[in-house]
Amino acid sequence: MAEETVSAALTLKDIAREAGVSLATVDRVLHNRPGVRPDTVRRVQETIARNAFQPHVAAAELARGRARRFAFVMPSGPNPFMQQIEAYLGEMSAWLLARRLSVEMVATDVFDPSVLAASLDALSGDYDGIAVVALDHPGVRVAINDLVEAGTKVVTLVSDVPSSRRHHYVGIDNIAAGRTAGALVGRLVGQKSGKIAIIAGSQGLRDHAERIFGFNQVMASEFSHLDILPLLEGRDEDGRSEQLISRLLGKHPDIIGLYNVGAGTQGVAKALTEAGREKQIVFIAHDLTAMTRKLLLQGTLDVAISQNPGHEARAAVRVLLSLARNEPILSEQEKIRIDILMRDNLP
Repeated sequence: MAEETVSAALTLKDIAREAGVSLATVDRVLHNRPGVRPDTVRRVQETIARNAFQPHVAAAELARGRARRFAFVMPSGPNPFMQQIEAYLGEMSAWLLARRLSVEMVATDVFDPSVLAASLDALSGDYDGIAVVALDHPGVRVAINDLVEAGTKVVTLVSDVPSSRRHHYVGIDNIAAGRTAGALVGRLVGQKSGKIAIIAGSQGLRDHAERIFGFNQVMASEFSHLDILPLLEGRDEDGRSEQLISRLLGKHPDIIGLYNVGAGTQGVAKALTEAGREKQIVFIAHDLTAMTRKLLLQGTLDVAISQNPGHEARAAVRVLLSLARNEPILSEQEKIRIDILMRDNLP
């Protein structure tokens, strides 16, 4: 476990310098005093928001005399979306320091319930709060419940374990995301007849299971003329996903649509390209990364159903902090939305 390094907390002078205004101007904006032009007010407010700056937070935390430690239990391996979450946590260093918080990353095999449960057990008593990308499995559920029983605040991140005693879930509505994927595949395929392939990381991950449920629900009710092939599990690994899809394309030349429920998108795309099918098969996947952006621009990937990793990172920390302080959670603020991204509307 490597503790995130943090830089010095921001000051009013830092905000003034970044916004290109005087310290007095920042003070006027903070206290809603007159005499500041609207465009200057907007620039200062945007700078404050961008840096999550709250001038009195550091003093308040010091008065509480309480430093807190949080752990984020994340999947091991090169998952681009999870790496984005970790990167955003690193960018929060000043915000964390101002609140006397430290965040440590713990990488583990979230696809193996015994390994994940053991990783959670090993953290007991060491942290005030834990955010975990969780497998929905009885052993993991017990490990979460034991942490809660011992007084640790637990938040599930991206993938939920709703039957556990976890305090909160931070992530999108995955059934809605799966239904969206089904509607997109059905409409983009049009009137063609053929087969639809689905590959997921694992059905044991609640987010993947819920997406699959939503997808199949729409396909059965609205596009029953399409034949859904048995689900493949690639453990979110590019190499394994590539092999599975390559074999599937060889067995089923009439595949016309493909939904990748989790990561491994680069491997799936490679299999499509090597088979010469990248322009023939409707391909829907999740999350906007440098790699999926490139695939969208190339036309290999038709749609990315995206969730905001920065919002999820910030929300998980804020929820853990609110729980540690026994403060209410701002549900609307922490609600994570999905975005439908295609080549022509990339941000």
